[in-house]
Amino acid sequence: MTEKSLRPEKPWRLGTRRSKLAMAQSGLVAEAVRELTGRPVELVEITTYGDTSREDLAQIGGTGVFVTALREALLRGEVDFAVHSLKDLPTAHPDELTLAAVPRREDPRDVLIARDGLSLDRLPRGARVGTGSPRRTAQLNAYARNHGLAIETVPIRGNIDTRIGHVRSGEFDAVVLAAAGLHRIGRIGEVTDFLPVDTVLPAPGQGALAVECAAVNADLAAVLAELDDPYTRAAVTAERSLLAALEAGCSAPVGALADLLADGQVVNEMRLRGVVGTTDGSTLVQLSTTGPVPTSLGDAVALGRELASEMLAKGAAGLMGERAH
Repeated sequence: MTEKSLRPEKPWRLGTRRSKLAMAQSGLVAEAVRELTGRPVELVEITTYGDTSREDLAQIGGTGVFVTALREALLRGEVDFAVHSLKDLPTAHPDELTLAAVPRREDPRDVLIARDGLSLDRLPRGARVGTGSPRRTAQLNAYARNHGLAIETVPIRGNIDTRIGHVRSGEFDAVVLAAAGLHRIGRIGEVTDFLPVDTVLPAPGQGALAVECAAVNADLAAVLAELDDPYTRAAVTAERSLLAALEAGCSAPVGALADLLADGQVVNEMRLRGVVGTTDGSTLVQLSTTGPVPTSLGDAVALGRELASEMLAKGAAGLMGERAH
């Protein structure tokens, strides 16, 4: 046996944001890659502008603020691949990078963590509800209007611990978070209400991860492709196509969810729902379309564009404020 064959393989370098959630998500992918390849994976922590800025996400233009530094590290060859929350990715994809895998999606719903175990419909008059998302704000306010609730949505930044801390300290009555993140860091037990998607439609791609590598690294892309879940990829492709066709960034008040409809045991249709609204909840455009399960990503893109054009015809463009170009 040669000396070279005895030498352990160099670890893959996985680029990740430093937050507890990002580290947990990246850790799941790292473990899956280790199991696939038998090769070690080390996490390389990278600080992004979205992590250091104290401004509201809507102010700093949410699109890409958590992604750019990771992508730059990939292109400079400082890391081999990177893991993102898919909903943070801009809809335009750079040619130099490959979206190698979209693993199976976690629960896409939004959830409430409220004081005293309260659900959304039992919040007291004037309850302060923290969220950094115009999409959540629009739909929560619309729900409150339709159900005679008087809540105040308050902008909030920070990681999951910080946000839940605002409820524990009494500063907020409740906060709205993504179920997927709480699952991944083991805090789903603190949820007081799972918000039905009919009440709050999630962000396009919510609950899904994106595994990205440099396009020139075809061998690694082929390895990572083993983690891809075709149904999840088709669903998030349709959702992101809707977002792109509305010309909206990921800080716009747009919700979208594609799900697969089964007839008995056979999955035969995909339903795509979309919503856009004014943040005060006074106007929502909410539509859905159903088609055959996409057999190609092109079909999924077409489904998203079709629904977007229907929403635009119903006045969606005027509800998004500044349209991001």
